Amino acid sequence: MSCIFDKIVAGEIPSNKVLENDKFLAFHDINPKAPVHILIIPKKHYENFQEMDPTLMGEMTKFIQEVAIAIGVDKTGYRLVTNCGENSGQEVPHLHFHMLGGTMLKWTDNHQHDPKSSF
Repeated sequence: MSCIFDKIVAGEIPSNKVLENDKFLAFHDINPKAPVHILIIPKKHYENFQEMDPTLMGEMTKFIQEVAIAIGVDKTGYRLVTNCGENSGQEVPHLHFHMLGGTMLKWTDNHQHDPKSSF
């Protein structure tokens, strides 16, 4: 059974592509959380970051840097996020990174404690 990202890679579901090569794909999120919200995925299915091949991750790093340049956030800044597993809020079981930018981003979480108190 393939996930929605596998179907996007296969061309069965359209996407607004930003950059693509033989191993990776970057496209606009359909429910953006910032002015710039790009999803970056390996074309080969890995459920999450824990399953990712470390060598391929090195190649993905370069691709992610190229995406930042292509969309113009390499100099202004961006946030790169991946969720890993159910407790993280991962909704699609295919490794993906969210590249968020285009504005001053705020950090929010559901915890009411001061993180400095943990140290």
